Amino acid sequence: MSDINIIIKDRDGNIHKVLAPTDIAMNLMEIIRSYELAPEGTIGVCGGMAMCASCQCYINSNHILPELGDEEEAMLSEAFNVQENSRLGCQISITKELEGLSFELAPE
Repeated sequence: MSDINIIIKDRDGNIHKVLAPTDIAMNLMEIIRSYELAPEGTIGVCGGMAMCASCQCYINSNHILPELGDEEEAMLSEAFNVQENSRLGCQISITKELEGLSFELAPE
């Protein structure tokens, strides 16, 4: 197994340093859910289909991320609390290149 370190700030302002596997096709939303960093039913409501924006997060590090897809861009255009660094966690796959990624969960 090949894990990377990720830093997540939850909605209460608590910082969590977690390990995320790169070899099982997980995304940021699934990492948040697996570590139970948001109450059940408040993140990944659509199951990771970029249809609800419940997994919106703010990327705080300077990592190069994949371009916004059409679905993600459309969903963010309708979401609340969107910032310049907003992304949908369900659309960012865990890869080795994300070692040290830092992000925070957008308000519910």
